[in-house]
Amino acid sequence: MRRVVFNQKGGVGKSSIACNLAAISANQGRRTLVVDLDPQGNSTRYLMGRSAEELDDSVADMLEQTISFKIYNRKPEEFVHTTDFPNLHVLPSSPDLDYLERKLEAKHKIYKLRESLRKLSELYDAIYIDTAPALNFYTRSALIAAQRCLIPFDCDDFSRQALYNILGEIQELQEDHNPELMVEGIVANQFQSQASLPRKLVLELMEEGLPILPVRLSSSVKMKESHQAGKPLIHLAPRHNLTRQFDDLYRLLNGEAVEVAELS
Repeated sequence: MRRVVFNQKGGVGKSSIACNLAAISANQGRRTLVVDLDPQGNSTRYLMGRSAEELDDSVADMLEQTISFKIYNRKPEEFVHTTDFPNLHVLPSSPDLDYLERKLEAKHKIYKLRESLRKLSELYDAIYIDTAPALNFYTRSALIAAQRCLIPFDCDDFSRQALYNILGEIQELQEDHNPELMVEGIVANQFQSQASLPRKLVLELMEEGLPILPVRLSSSVKMKESHQAGKPLIHLAPRHNLTRQFDDLYRLLNGEAVEVAELS
């Protein structure tokens, strides 16, 4: 399964969600890959313990060979790095993604990521794609390459307004480029269950018929500690409440029944 975690708004937890779901997948014995398409490289640093600049091979190198005569026919898996966590691998970001974007767009290489990830799907049970907070060439490539899309939602009115635009853009991409893509749902992140505004926003979106997932991810300093330690929550704090919420979300996305608290 190729799953993209996407939202045009920054600070909604895309990298945290992609990496922690991937870590749970790998911890359950599934061979799992994280593809970091954000030039900031947050997922790369989180899982590799090093910045993208320190790594030799990257997703940018893999894509560049589609337009360069200097790089010949390296297989996609040759750009993948192992992590310290069993079964978990990373196709890292690179600052070169910025300058490469115009070249790829000019050469109409929007489908090249899909071709590479389809090949990698033969080697991996699950692929999680982290994206930049923008609807650019790379995020469109990711949406075209993916089979499922998970949308993180930060519970404020700015995020709500952005959400309508995101769903419209995804629908257009589905119609024009990737009918296989399905929106799995919208996950409320950094959710404060005792505050009235987040509950009100989520209930209103549910009443509008939007695909709000019943599992919500709490706001916790433990996530920041996880980033600093370079350890996904399943390895840093397996019994923490936020870790259990991620596990519930993972199981829900994989078709398992989970118990969730009702909003009131």
